[in-house]
Amino acid sequence: MKNPSRRDLLKGAVAVASGSALTALPGEAQTAAAPERKVYAEKHPGKTPLFSSAVSYGNLLFLAGIGYHEQGDIKVHTSHVLDEMQKQLEGVGSSMSKVLKVNVYLNDLKDYAAMNEVYAGRFGDTPPVRTTVSPAGGIPGNSLIEIDCIAFI
Repeated sequence: MKNPSRRDLLKGAVAVASGSALTALPGEAQTAAAPERKVYAEKHPGKTPLFSSAVSYGNLLFLAGIGYHEQGDIKVHTSHVLDEMQKQLEGVGSSMSKVLKVNVYLNDLKDYAAMNEVYAGRFGDTPPVRTTVSPAGGIPGNSLIEIDCIAFI
């Protein structure tokens, strides 16, 4: 048997990362079934939605950005967004402790410390990886914060 090339090894690594079982040697054909894609969206009869609230692919779950479009300071907005995220995750069979990646969009970076006060501990003892940015044009709908995430089911 020849030594596997870097390309063969990368193909094998992608197969492992995507959750398929490796039964063949590197370079041999993989015959795993494609994961199922499910879409979770609010129903709008007669209208095509702009986006889905959540999409799962295999055991990965992608939640769309969640904001809060009412009065309140950053702590009120952050608490509401995290409560809504928890509700959506649990509604499709996941949880806050199964979140792998979070993106936080702050309308104003001055709110970073106050947002962290509310955020801390919401994902259990081992928090997910996180990116926090402040978009130049702000957040649509006058929310002070928007959060999206990737979790597993």
